Amino acid sequence: MPAWTRHDMPSQAGRRAIITGATGGLGFEAALALAQAGAAVTLAARNPAKGADAVARLRAAWPAADVHFARLDLASLASVRAFARAEIDRAGPLDLLINNAGVMALPSRAVTEDGFEMQLGTNYLGHVALTAALLPALRAAPAARVVSLSSLAHRAAHIQEHDLQSVRRYTPWGAYGQSKLAMLMFALTLERQSAAHGWGIASNAAHPGLATTDLFTNGPGRAGIGNWLMQRALPFFGHDAASGALPVLYAATAPQAAGGGGYYGPAGLFEIKGPPAKARITATAADPAAAARLWRQATAATGAVWPD
Repeated sequence: MPAWTRHDMPSQAGRRAIITGATGGLGFEAALALAQAGAAVTLAARNPAKGADAVARLRAAWPAADVHFARLDLASLASVRAFARAEIDRAGPLDLLINNAGVMALPSRAVTEDGFEMQLGTNYLGHVALTAALLPALRAAPAARVVSLSSLAHRAAHIQEHDLQSVRRYTPWGAYGQSKLAMLMFALTLERQSAAHGWGIASNAAHPGLATTDLFTNGPGRAGIGNWLMQRALPFFGHDAASGALPVLYAATAPQAAGGGGYYGPAGLFEIKGPPAKARITATAADPAAAARLWRQATAATGAVWPD
């Protein structure tokens, strides 16, 4: 079977997408590809200056791009709710939500505006709240999809149900891995919930393999010889952000992924790089009982409202 590329993506004309963390890295590359395919894309991120620059770069690369920046801070539930209200009021139905934004391996424990451990709060809980807040717009679209970003790091991770916020013990990579395992479990549970309650949306997950993105300079690149060496090794063993975005785009647009419940990553050795393919889901991530408990914890923590 030929390798899937962005040129295999169906036309996205008439579809509207929101991508979190879209001012750089995977999010920017996904926004560019979707805009080139005809979608109207909202770039959702914290920094308006970076947002303006990203919009300018997108229009320079593709003058016909229908792109819009809107401020969103996933580390603030108030910001999440305000963003969702504004987007629903501005444009109505939403065809695609890509939960991409994240922070990685912060050297010391920090907390969000709402008191959540920063990686769990930004990477996972903020996206749970955002998805719930945008669900009315997603349900109003004829064939909406949600794509949530996981990571190879989920494979070695565990959900610390009795210390979810890493209060008793914090390690940079442990907290990051937990947040990405949580995102995969969320994607799979969202699909189950949609099927059970007739929400009419397809939920998939994706991971980029080892992609050189802003995460490495904003996260672990700031400290440690091991992290420094990893940054230097990435160009040789990994791939660029445009290649890393392909599994995300596949999950978001490929007809083969329309049924939901899929997890996609690079097809190469150890899923490090290569064209999109089905990715391996660990037993922990696939456990529906554990995922249901995590869903309840996240719903209670964020105040997310899910329709019956």
